[in-house]
Amino acid sequence: MTAVLAIDAGTTGVTALVVGADGEVLGRGHAEFQQRFPRPGWVEHEPEDIWSATLSACRAALVESPHEPTAVGITNQRETAVLWDRRGLQAPRPAIVWQDRRTAEICDRLRDADHEDRVRELTGLRLDPYFTGTKLTWLAEHDQRAWSGVLDGSIAVGTVDSYVVARLTAGSRHVTDPSNASRTLLYDTISGGWSAELCELFGVPVEALPEVVASSGQIGSTDPSAFLGLDLPIAGIAGDQQAALFGQVCFAEGQSKCTYGTGSFVLANTGSTPVRSAAGLLTTVAWDLGDGPVFALEGSIFVTGAAVQWLRDGLGLIDKAAEIEGLAATVPDTGGVYFVPALTGLGAPDWDPHARGTIVGITRGTTRAHVARATLEAIAFEVRDVVDVMVAEAGIAVPELSADGGASANDLLCQLQADQLGVPVRRPRATETTALGAAFLAGLATGVWSSTDELAATWQEDRRFAPTPGAREDGRHARWRKAVSRSLGWDI
Repeated sequence: MTAVLAIDAGTTGVTALVVGADGEVLGRGHAEFQQRFPRPGWVEHEPEDIWSATLSACRAALVESPHEPTAVGITNQRETAVLWDRRGLQAPRPAIVWQDRRTAEICDRLRDADHEDRVRELTGLRLDPYFTGTKLTWLAEHDQRAWSGVLDGSIAVGTVDSYVVARLTAGSRHVTDPSNASRTLLYDTISGGWSAELCELFGVPVEALPEVVASSGQIGSTDPSAFLGLDLPIAGIAGDQQAALFGQVCFAEGQSKCTYGTGSFVLANTGSTPVRSAAGLLTTVAWDLGDGPVFALEGSIFVTGAAVQWLRDGLGLIDKAAEIEGLAATVPDTGGVYFVPALTGLGAPDWDPHARGTIVGITRGTTRAHVARATLEAIAFEVRDVVDVMVAEAGIAVPELSADGGASANDLLCQLQADQLGVPVRRPRATETTALGAAFLAGLATGVWSSTDELAATWQEDRRFAPTPGAREDGRHARWRKAVSRSLGWDI
């Protein structure tokens, strides 16, 4: 059987899947890596930890699979800024993660200088610490030792996909794809390339950036001495959320999905036309199969699954993340408790890096079960906020929502989501659609699949959640928005 190895280098760990031609997972491996929080609002990863986790996860998947893969596809946490030595491949400093908020003042400075409209015009994004560009500006201003290597050409700049490809190829390839490039604030989505104007604005030398290649196509080969003795074509690259859209086979204009991971990300396929938003949504390249970009409209929610992790690791309310569903189900409602999980600021549609986590409505009768249920409701409310904007502002019809990611296995969350949207939520049998999308992109380029129609035939439904009549209009969302207003601008 022909198979593809997919590497999903996420925010808290790396998952590797060996995917067969029928779309079934033949082997799986996973390895977590450490999150570093050196200061409030700062989030860092050691790049070497990402690479070690990649090797560990791939080794486990390959051992479990009865078939050898014929190609490799890569998907990754987006926007994270990584620097590494071009020859030795060691990183001179920690990576600055997409969740990191340290560049809020840089964003304010650029906004005060009236650059935001031009940035939005070229990129479809906004000035926010979320994106890679301001992280690189911060490095130029605060880490002169590392940045001097960028300026003299000895240090490469990239996102996690670029770093993983460099390690897989023993440094022979420095590349990215349009889906990742379009998240950096340095890529012109209109002309389809790195923007000299934006690079000058953010102080990033163009020559330090990776070559932009198609999302599906053979762009290099793994080096056996670097990667488990394997010589395989690397044939697919996409940012994690765009890969999930592809893995959910949302190939038609208007089809949408939500991935419930560390954060939650709602994407709607807008076809060959980039749809601009004035209400907090982002325009992004979904993928480029070699015949031109397909675009998506995106609502980026920074903290959803991470809020469950916080209940586990920060508060000790649960021992395992999966326990939240059972705990939340022990109470019929939240008892008037509302949780705004702005633990790293708020993304779409509010976009406030100064917002902070807020729990309101606590009484002497509040229990950990109420807080658990309020956490699941908060995720559903956040996604509703984004979908409502998509429908009202962009005119995108959302007759149903495809759900994936780890938290989509939570039946209560899926039901709460359907209730808040007022439309069905459908869950596929294969919920790890991020890695599946990377496999599909690589397999298309290497002949494992002949077309997107063939890929669409592999999609199978696990369960469909129908909305409860009247639940969308029960007033809880309005109370949630009131709680959001209390969280805004908290650290100013």
